[in-house]
Amino acid sequence: FAPQKRWKETMPLVKIFAKTMMSKAVPLPALQARMCDIWGTQPSTTKLMLFRCDDWTGESFDEDVYVDVRAKATPDRTRDVVVAGMKEIQKAFSDFNLVANVRLETYDGNAYFHVPPT
Repeated sequence: FAPQKRWKETMPLVKIFAKTMMSKAVPLPALQARMCDIWGTQPSTTKLMLFRCDDWTGESFDEDVYVDVRAKATPDRTRDVVVAGMKEIQKAFSDFNLVANVRLETYDGNAYFHVPPT
């Protein structure tokens, strides 16, 4: 698995949800560095956002964080490539003692719009 060759042009948006009462740290700069290593991107194009919430509905998973990734669909981003990348994300969180439930959604690039601040 070498996603840095396949995902180099764009980095997915990574939203991290954690319960407000969770005592474990979520080290965004360190996780951002790991995401850059996984996807072969630079920090300037790698956006991680942490959202704290009071609670979420129970599932069969006992995760510390819910990681929601949104990425552009491309022909080389096959299911196998995407799932392998998701496992690398999960391992990155595990290395910081965080159990991550990772979800990734792809989108059609022609339907994507962005207006950054000027």
